[in-house]
Amino acid sequence: MIIFEPSGLDDFKTMLYPGRKNRIKSPACLQVLLTVYALQTSLMKIYFLFLFLLFSITVFGQTKNSKTKNKMDLSKIENETVRTAINALQANNRDTWYACFTDDASFTDDGRPLDLRSFFDNAFDKKEKFLDIDAIENNGKDIYGNFYAGQWGTFRVFFKFHQHTNGKLDRLDIGQAHQ
Repeated sequence: MIIFEPSGLDDFKTMLYPGRKNRIKSPACLQVLLTVYALQTSLMKIYFLFLFLLFSITVFGQTKNSKTKNKMDLSKIENETVRTAINALQANNRDTWYACFTDDASFTDDGRPLDLRSFFDNAFDKKEKFLDIDAIENNGKDIYGNFYAGQWGTFRVFFKFHQHTNGKLDRLDIGQAHQ
């Protein structure tokens, strides 16, 4: 489709008869060209309006990632200390989280030994938490679910808690869980 962009009547005449400037044999031809030009500009306006509306609708169709959207039922976690720790993690409560662990608790992430406090201080700063829990095993000490891990995104993880005889947690192993 040829899009005409004439700036005036003389341009239309030149398009009709390039070798004979300002001579037009049929005023009907000029009328046809003017009609085509008006139709093309109207269609372009309608096309851009349609695109604008289409993109506007897709914006309204998106949902916000609400951090309070998912309230999980943690009562299914049988182990009281683990349930308290997971509640603290979900609520971003450092003090309660660390109170669940012994002072010398060990920690591994995908098998690599790391410092529990520095790792979870960073996790609390980024408000990392479980988005859902889909499996609880080992008397409530092994937790599996989708975890929001800040800059790393969301993926399925395991948290395996080990409990000291005094009731506090003395070890935590976390890592990416495989389906």
